[in-house]
Amino acid sequence: MIPSLKYALTALALCACTLTPANALDSDQASGRAATAMMAVEDAAEFSKQIEQSLAARGARLAMVFRSGRDRSDLPDGISYTHGAFWVYQPIQKADGTTIRGYAVYNLYHGDGETLPRTKSFLEQDFPLDFTVGSTVDDVGVILLTPEMEQKVLRVMASPTYAAMHVPDYSLISNAGDARYQNCNEFMLDVIAAALWETDDYAQIKANLATHFEPTKIDAGLLKRLFAPVVDERLKTSDHEGRIETVSYGSLANFLISNGYARERLTITFDRSRSAIAGG
Repeated sequence: MIPSLKYALTALALCACTLTPANALDSDQASGRAATAMMAVEDAAEFSKQIEQSLAARGARLAMVFRSGRDRSDLPDGISYTHGAFWVYQPIQKADGTTIRGYAVYNLYHGDGETLPRTKSFLEQDFPLDFTVGSTVDDVGVILLTPEMEQKVLRVMASPTYAAMHVPDYSLISNAGDARYQNCNEFMLDVIAAALWETDDYAQIKANLATHFEPTKIDAGLLKRLFAPVVDERLKTSDHEGRIETVSYGSLANFLISNGYARERLTITFDRSRSAIAGG
């Protein structure tokens, strides 16, 4: 029976983040600041700079950026990245009190199991290095919204609606059409939906998404679905009916681009030749 639970283990890579040190199954779920680094800090710093430069060159005031904290061979079909967050170009105050402009990163993370249960989540703003140091691959996926959509999302993020879109009950494979649970990708989709339909009515947002959003389907047999929660308490299936459907980089990009809300999807690959420890 245990081999049949491989789905449960690979599903752990869908969209979980915690700010605490990660164990073998949680290696894809940690932000860089307090967790075991997946990418060398020097490489992560250079990669962060390359991502910021690429976004700035495209005039992005806001971008949706996705990393993978797990090797691609370990991910379920249809999943390329394990964590997504909003990158916002804004004034940033340095430790010495001076202000510079750069990208700040807005995430949803789940609890560490000590200060907060792993089945609960919270919102956190950190920075590009925190994001890239958690990557195990040399690329990130990016969705660039249209200028009009950027403005709408930024207005939501600057309002109480942003926090109102947060559902603290966490599931690795939350269903976008159901209001019970949420993960990082679904949170981003909910913020987009609030901006798109100009509402903070969460029930209405869920109803609209159930009609208009095409989620990513995850292949899972009945036994795997029943036994998965035994493997990890964050893996809930009660918000799914008949099949497992969740939000991924691909389904977000398809929704936004096909409806004219995004102008581009792209992959930014780390140029190791520019790294201070290239070849090391």
